[in-house]
Parts: sequence; C-alpha cells; structure tokens
Amino acid sequence: MPRSFRPSRRDWLRLSAVGAAGVSQSGWLGALAADAPADPRRHKSVILLWMNGGPATIDLWDLKPGHENGGPFRETGTAVPGLRVSEHLPNLATRARELAVVRSMATREGDHQRARVVGLTGYTPQGAIQFPSIGSAVAHEFDDPTADLPGFVSIGGRAGDVGGGFLGPRFAPLVVGGNRFGPGAPAADLRVPDLDLPPGVTADAHARRMNLLGEVEREFTPGRGNPVAETIRAATDRAVRLMRPEAAAAFRLDDEPARLRDSYGRGPFGQGCLLARRLVERGVAFVEVSLDGWDTHQNNFDRVRELSGALDTGFAALLADLKDRGLLDSTLVVCQGEFGRTPRINGQSGRDHWPASWAAVLAGAGIKGGQAVGRTSADGTAVETAPTRTPDLIATVVRAIGLDPMKQNMSNVGRPIRLADPAAKPIQELL
Repeated sequence: MPRSFRPSRRDWLRLSAVGAAGVSQSGWLGALAADAPADPRRHKSVILLWMNGGPATIDLWDLKPGHENGGPFRETGTAVPGLRVSEHLPNLATRARELAVVRSMATREGDHQRARVVGLTGYTPQGAIQFPSIGSAVAHEFDDPTADLPGFVSIGGRAGDVGGGFLGPRFAPLVVGGNRFGPGAPAADLRVPDLDLPPGVTADAHARRMNLLGEVEREFTPGRGNPVAETIRAATDRAVRLMRPEAAAAFRLDDEPARLRDSYGRGPFGQGCLLARRLVERGVAFVEVSLDGWDTHQNNFDRVRELSGALDTGFAALLADLKDRGLLDSTLVVCQGEFGRTPRINGQSGRDHWPASWAAVLAGAGIKGGQAVGRTSADGTAVETAPTRTPDLIATVVRAIGLDPMKQNMSNVGRPIRLADPAAKPIQELL
C-alpha cells in the first residue's frame, strides 16, 4: 500500500465495502496489520515533551552566569541544594527532586529534520531502512489489540513526520491538535474529529450498517489474500472502537475541574500536557506533546522567556498531577528538542544551531531525580564529562520503562533492528 494512502475514520466506514478510501490526518488510522505481542500486559508509559526547533538549554538547564556566553538570565536555586536552573522556571525549581538534568548531550546533527529523525529514532538514516520512532516502538512492544485507544498519540505534532517506519502505519501516531503550536497560539481544539455519529444516524442504525459491512467483507475477502482488504477490515475495527464513548471521553478536557485546567495553563501546550495525563491514565503507551518556537536565531532571550513560561507551567503541573494520582512511578516524562543552541550569542541577540553540548531532562518511572548528570565547559561549548549520545538517551528511556534495548524487530529490508543502537549505553546514574 502506498505511504500516501491514509483514509479517515468515516471514509473507512463509508467506503471500505467498495474498496475506496479518502484522506486522513492520522497515519494510525491507515493501519496495516502488524505482528503484536500475544500477551498484552500492564506497562509503563512515556510522555515526551518535544521542544521543537532546538531549545537554548544554556538558558534553561545549564546557565553560565558571569560568562559572555551566559546572556542576561539569572540562575535560581531549586529544591535540591546545588542544582540551579533558569529564573524563568520557578515551578520546576520546586519540583527539582523529581528531575534528572542530563547536561552532557553531545550529538552530531545540526539540521532540524535530520536531527529530529535521529532524536526520535536513535538511528542515523541508512538507505532504505524505515526506522520507527521511539513512540512507535514503545507502542508496538506494549500493543494491546483489544484496546480502544491507540498506543501512540502526538499532540500538536506533525502528521507524516517520524512515525511507524518498518513497524507499519498501525503504530504511527494518532495526531491531535493539528500541527505544532507555540505558547502564543490560541487554545487548540484537542478533540479527535469525527468521533460522533453523523447527524440523523442512531446507534441502532450505525450497528446495522456495521453488520452489513461485515457481511459484505465476509463475502468479498475469503481466498483473495488481498492485504488492502485486510487493512480495511483492521482499520475499520480500530476506528469503530475509538468512537466508543469510553474512548472518546479520553479527549474531553471539559470533564476536568477548571482549577486543574488552569494549573496547567490554558494554552495549547499546557492543555496538551493535561490530555497526555488523561491518555496514559487510560493505558496509552506513548504520548508526544510539542511546544514549538525554539528556533531562536533572533531575539533569543525574549522568546525563551515566553516559551519558558509555557514549559514551566505545563511541565510542573504534569508532574504534580501524575504524582497526586499515583502515576509518576509508572510514567516517564522526557523533555528535549532536536539539539541545543550556540553558547555564543550572534549579532541579532540570537543563538544558532548547536548539537555539540546541550541538555535533556527526565523524571518519573523510577528515574533517580534531584541530580545533574555530566558537565559542560565554563563557556558552554563542550561536554567535559559523561558525553551522552542520542542512542544512549533512547536506551535509557527503553530501560526505564522495563524493555530490553537490545530487543530486535525485523525491518522492511529483512534486517533485524534493535530498539536502541547496539552501541548505546543507558545512563546508569539515572537507573
């Protein structure tokens, strides 16, 4: 099936009996049948807070006060003596005992798209191999074929971006909230479209239609060995289950108390973090929440100050809410972008792309918080201790949620590929 073939839920229901299809924003709904673990089990989940554009982590997690590269921001103390972060992250500073700041990220890719692919897969692109994102890989490992909700949801992400790869469209993300969004964007509609029955169609009428569709498919598919027909049947089943009231309710943020919604921030990122909590609470294995706007070649400090407000509010509220509900021990939260930004400040008060030294933050799922791992030089340009590559971070995520980084899946070229690069070394200080 061509990669561009992505029918919507209603298109599946309306057209699958005659083999036609429309277009969908979500690769997950264009699902190909894929092998899944036969024994679904309780599992940990991952929430990835993706700082799209490459955040200036030197202005967030690893400040250089007193150096000309440091800029105007000041450090602030945290709940952990000796661990200091930006003054513009006051809420996260109070939750520092839960945070592990990896200040030693040292990667190679300085191009946005290429670095995003490497950051989300742990692999450098290699020929025809279609590497899956870590979200797709986790969803595949924890797959429950009977679940109403997909295993991977991207909130404010980009449809058609890094997805299921050789694991198939079934494990690509369900994209919610349109494309990526920043702190100044109006509150996004985070509901999934087309979950309600069409006007005038009752539940009984819908059931009769589905029974008719099933009868047509039973007459049409036997003995044909047609993967398209099997795909339509599988996707239809998934779409119908997503339309069930219990599944659709997961996206209904109005069910949450107004005070709690306010605590996350009413912007799309904060509300996306709240939706992420609702999804992992219901068993979704991997949720990505994007915060766009970090490509700060110009006016870095004003923009980072604004972005820090959205990040600080949403991230801290997410940690507090997960902990209050007893979910933090079973949910790994990761905050990162595709790379960092230059310690040197350019002539437009901006910072440019810089993969050589930057920071990522992890919390929950048994991660040892209250610490900073690694150290950069006084000017911020180089990692001095414990350099951490992207595959190392991926392996750490995989290990933290109870999976084996060396587990293999067969790729689209017939070559087994491990969940993490064989050379990857999980960050032992965190585990």
